Amino acid sequence: MDLTTALQTKRNASARNIPKEKYEVMQTSTRQLQEVKLAEGALKTGQKLPEFELPNVHGKNIKSADLLQEGTLVISFYRGGWCPYCNMELKAIQSILDQIREAGAQVIAITPETPDNSLTTSEKNELEFEVLSDIDNKYAKELGLVFQLPEELVAIYDSFNIDLVKHNENEDHELPMPATYIVNTDGEVIYDFVMEDYTYRLDPEEILSVLKKTALVS
Repeated sequence: MDLTTALQTKRNASARNIPKEKYEVMQTSTRQLQEVKLAEGALKTGQKLPEFELPNVHGKNIKSADLLQEGTLVISFYRGGWCPYCNMELKAIQSILDQIREAGAQVIAITPETPDNSLTTSEKNELEFEVLSDIDNKYAKELGLVFQLPEELVAIYDSFNIDLVKHNENEDHELPMPATYIVNTDGEVIYDFVMEDYTYRLDPEEILSVLKKTALVS
C-alpha cells in the first residue's frame, strides 16, 4: 500500500474511532489554519533555504552547508514520534531511501523533539537517515511553518497521553506544519510540499519523480 492510500485509511479509522466531540475539535483546529492560509507564508520553491546547524540524535551538530556539499537534500519536517501520521511518513521515506540515494540525494528529518526522543523515533522506525532536533522550533519558525495549538486541542492531546512538554522540553505547545522540501546544491528550494492538514503528506514516489526530473534537466 502506498503512503497516500495508507494515510486515507488512517484518516477513515480516526473518524470512526475518535470520540465525536474530540474529533470535531481536531478538525476545527485544522480548518482554522486553512482559513488563515498558514502554508502560504512558508518557504517556497525558488527561495533559498536558510542555513541551519542542528543536533542529531547523538547530540552532534549537523550543518546544512556540509550536507549540501554532498548533493541534493530532501528535508522532512515532522511533528514528533507520538504522531502516527509522522511515523507512517518516516517509514515510507525509509522504504525508498536507497532509490533516493541512487538519484544523488540524501534525506534528513527535522522535529521539535529533543535528541533523546528523536533517537527513540529513529530506532522505532529503523531510520537510516539523520533526524535533527529543532529545539523550540527556532528553525521551523524561520521557514514560516510553526503554529500554536489551541488550549482545547492541548487538552485532547493530554487525554491521549501525548505530553508535548515532555517530548519537546518546553511549554510552548507549538508545532510545525508537516513539510517536505527538496533543495539543490546551491541551497535553492526546487520543490515544496506544505499542508495545514497534518494528515496529508508528500508521497515518497513524488520525491523520486522530482529527483529524476532534476537529473534529466541538469
